[in-house]
Amino acid sequence: MKYYLVYSQLSQQPDSAHEIHDVMCANAMANLGYETILTYPDNPPSNLNLGSLFSPFNLQKPNTNFIEFYDIQERLNILPLLIPELIRKGINRFNLSSLVCKYYLPIHLKNKINAVHTRNWNFAKAAVKNQIPTIFERHYFAENQFEKAIVNDPYFRVCITQSELTRQSMIESGMPPEKTIWLHNGFNQTFLERQPDEAQQWREQLLKNNREKLVIYSGALYPFKGIDLLIDVAKILPKFQFAITGGTEEQVKHYQELAQSKQVENINFLGWIVPRSRLISLFQAADILAHPHLSGKSANFTNPVKFFQYLASGTPLVVSEIPPLMSFKKTVPIAVWCPPDNCHRFAQAIEQALEIYPRKLTGYQENIQYAKEFSWEKRAEKIIHYLPEIKR
Repeated sequence: MKYYLVYSQLSQQPDSAHEIHDVMCANAMANLGYETILTYPDNPPSNLNLGSLFSPFNLQKPNTNFIEFYDIQERLNILPLLIPELIRKGINRFNLSSLVCKYYLPIHLKNKINAVHTRNWNFAKAAVKNQIPTIFERHYFAENQFEKAIVNDPYFRVCITQSELTRQSMIESGMPPEKTIWLHNGFNQTFLERQPDEAQQWREQLLKNNREKLVIYSGALYPFKGIDLLIDVAKILPKFQFAITGGTEEQVKHYQELAQSKQVENINFLGWIVPRSRLISLFQAADILAHPHLSGKSANFTNPVKFFQYLASGTPLVVSEIPPLMSFKKTVPIAVWCPPDNCHRFAQAIEQALEIYPRKLTGYQENIQYAKEFSWEKRAEKIIHYLPEIKR
């Protein structure tokens, strides 16, 4: 048996959107029935059997902590590549992927896999050199020219970006246009499950001081994501309750202090929620799901996972108009759009959405049905077309 291998570097720490992307890509391929491995460098346990370093192909099923952190199903195999701390310190002249590429891939993985999918350029290059069909993803603008010998090799199948602007950046940096595409991210189909009791518990927990409307944001806590703007929106709308999930402890503390300094009392910072599956009921608890974003360079390539999770929840959206999402402005049924950067316009959009789209316990089916075309599995089906030799 040979496996579809997704290579990443995982930390299982908050603020890990790209890690989640990689895990979801692997999870979706497994859900479609392809034998799939998610592999990554890992710290070994204290009772490590040194023999496992020389015979490392020991597939595992994700443990409970892994499943809860990433919200995955149990079909996926994982393969932690154990790299002791002593070795890590000895290879600080180059990154961990170099050790993986020069030792693990050609000696222990090559003969057991039929395709590679990765965001790591070093690993992608090594896979091509080892004549393994390779899917490479790049989510930011290119910084250097890509080697022609690699990207023109028949084993290099496709470069996937997340926006047309990023795709053009890849092409300008040497990626063949016919091998360069862009795909939206996806959502985990668990977000389609209705959880009315758990949603009501969230509302009872979060709605305080006679407030009856709940606005939720979920995602990274960076200024360009519009967090500062959302704090200002909350101040404009004191009768509504706002709650924000995500971020590291330091980021959460920073924004809590910022809200306090602005005397904004109707906003809660919930931090990184685990199990991640609790986001399903939280999104269904909201009256409005907020998708703010500032304009600028970052707005040109971002392709947030939360947009599709929001849709699958059936809860009305308020969305900033940024380039990667503009194709949805005329097609997403239940949403109000507004320009980025303007807290007053965003506040008005929330009020408008609440008036037009009152909360439904069953969610708005128009959004739920629309979302089904953007699951991670639908994305994986598009990718597998570039690997005709891979069979279930």
